[in-house]
Amino acid sequence: MQKPSRRTLLRAPFAVAGAGLVASCSDSDSSSRSGPQQTAGTAAFVPEGPKGFVNPSGPEVLATERKRGSGPVREVTFTAAESTLDLGGRTVHSWAYNESVPGPLVRVTAGDILSLTVRNRLKEKTTLHAHGVRLRCDMDGVPDLTQASIAPGADFLYRFVASHPGTYLFHSHVGMQPDRALYAPFVVDDPKEKLAYDQEWVVVLDDWVDDIDGSNPEHVLDQLKPGGSMAMNMHMGMGPGAGSPSPHRSASAPAPSPKSKKGLGPDRVLRDSHSSLLHGEGGNVAYPHYLINGRLRTDPSVFRCRPGDRIRIRFVNAGSETAFRVALGDHPMTVTHTDGYPVQQQKTDALLIGMAERYDVLVTAKDGVFPLVALAEGKPGKAVAILRTNNGKNLPSPDARPAELDREIVPARRLLPADSVRLDERKPDRELRIRITGSMQRYDWGFDHKMYDVRQRHAVRAGERVRLTLVNATDMWHPMHLHGHTFAVGGLNSERARKDTTVVLPHRKLVLDFDADNPGLWMLHCHNQYHSESGMMTVLGYQK
Repeated sequence: MQKPSRRTLLRAPFAVAGAGLVASCSDSDSSSRSGPQQTAGTAAFVPEGPKGFVNPSGPEVLATERKRGSGPVREVTFTAAESTLDLGGRTVHSWAYNESVPGPLVRVTAGDILSLTVRNRLKEKTTLHAHGVRLRCDMDGVPDLTQASIAPGADFLYRFVASHPGTYLFHSHVGMQPDRALYAPFVVDDPKEKLAYDQEWVVVLDDWVDDIDGSNPEHVLDQLKPGGSMAMNMHMGMGPGAGSPSPHRSASAPAPSPKSKKGLGPDRVLRDSHSSLLHGEGGNVAYPHYLINGRLRTDPSVFRCRPGDRIRIRFVNAGSETAFRVALGDHPMTVTHTDGYPVQQQKTDALLIGMAERYDVLVTAKDGVFPLVALAEGKPGKAVAILRTNNGKNLPSPDARPAELDREIVPARRLLPADSVRLDERKPDRELRIRITGSMQRYDWGFDHKMYDVRQRHAVRAGERVRLTLVNATDMWHPMHLHGHTFAVGGLNSERARKDTTVVLPHRKLVLDFDADNPGLWMLHCHNQYHSESGMMTVLGYQK
C-alpha cells in the first residue's frame, strides 16, 4: 500500500484544490440538512412532472444519505467565470473553474463529506454535476430536474458524502458549457487501498474548439443541425412528450439568421470520419486541438519519475465528442479500475476511452523519454504528453505514434469485476427497453424517437434489480451514462465490469443490470454533448 506522502501529481498548475479539514461531523443528520441553496431558507426544489415519484430532496433521499454515514468535512470553492487560458503557447478566452484548464483537482477520502461551493460569475446560469458519483439526488446538478440552475452572481452549495472510492469528474450540466473548460477531476481515495505504487498521475483528455478562429461550442452545434439555426430551433419550444432540441442551451449563445450559417466561424462539421473500433463514424466535429491536462501536443505536459517506478495513471476523458485511443510508448499497461470500480487486472497495450469514461492503470517506468499519446479515434489529430526518467534534452515528436496504439486494446466488455464489487446473483425485478434513435442527417437524437422532456419518467422502485436494455438503432456509437448508479455491463449473467458510462456500438444492443438503491430522479443520456443537447436524454424516476 502506497503512502499518501508519496502521491505525486506531475504538473504544477494542475494542483489539488484547497480541500481543508473543517470538522469531524458527529451529527449524522448534518449532511442531510445541508441541502441545495442559493440563498438561505430556499425551499427544496420540486421539478415539473407527474405525481407519485420521489422528489430530489424527498425523505427517501435523505434517509439513503444518512445511511452513507458522516465523516470529516472537506471544503472546496469553484468560481465559474470567463477566463483567459494558456493551452501551452496558445491563449484562448473561455469559461473555466478557478481560471484553469482542467479545473483544480479535488481529492477526498471515502467517507468524507464534500462541501463544494460553486460561485457563478458567468453571465448565464450554470450547475455542477459530479459524474459517476453515487450521491444524494438533490446534489446531482441537473438543471430543472434536481435543482434550479445557479443564477449569474449566485452561489450554490453542493454537499454530499463521498462514499465510494474512485476516479470521477466534475462538469457543468448546462448546454454546451462542458465543451469549454468547465470541468475538473475528482478523486476519492480508498482508505483500504491495496494497490502498491510509487507515483500517481491524473491525466485528463479533452477536445478543444472554443475561441479558435471564431468558433464556440454553440456555433458548432448549430452547424450540425439541418438549417443551422439556433433561433429556429429555440422557436420550437417544448411540448408534452417532446422536448426542446437543445434543452439546456446557454441563454447568451448568439443566434444567427434562420436562413444562414454565416457568422458561425469555420465549418467544424467532420464528414468523413471512420473507426473500425467504433464500427462506423468516429464523430462529427472536426476539433482543431486536443489536450492532455490542458496542453497542446506542441508544448506537452512532462511527467517525471525514476526508472523502475510503479505509476498509477488515472485517465479521464473530459471531451465532448471524441473517443481517445491511448497508449504509452514502449510500455504495457495493467488495467485496475474502470469508472472508479476495481476489475480483475488485465494487461493491454492501449485503451479506447469514450467521453466521460475513466480508466486506472499501472505501468512500470522504463529508462528514457516516451510519448503518452491520445489519438482522436476516427478523427485527425491527437494529444501528447511525455514520460521522462532522465535529464536528456530530446523530446519525442509531437507527431509520435507509438506502435502500442495498433496492438492489443482491451475493451470494457472484456473486463471482469473484482470480487469485492461483483453484483450478487439475482433475477431482474423489472426490465426496461429503450431504443437509441436519430441520425446525422436530421440531427434528431433521442430515445424511442422522442426528444428530452423534463417530465419524462421511466419508473423503477427502490430495492429492485433493474435490467436496462439499450438498443442502438442508429449508425453512430453512443457513450451512455446513468446518473447516481453503477451497472454491470452485459447484464449479471455476463459478469462484466461495473461502470456508469459505457459505449453502445451502432446497430447493437447492450444489457445493463443495476440495483435501484439510490432514490430520486436520475438522468440517462448520451455523453456526446452534441447528441444530449439535441435531445438524447431521459429520466429514470423512483416511484414512491
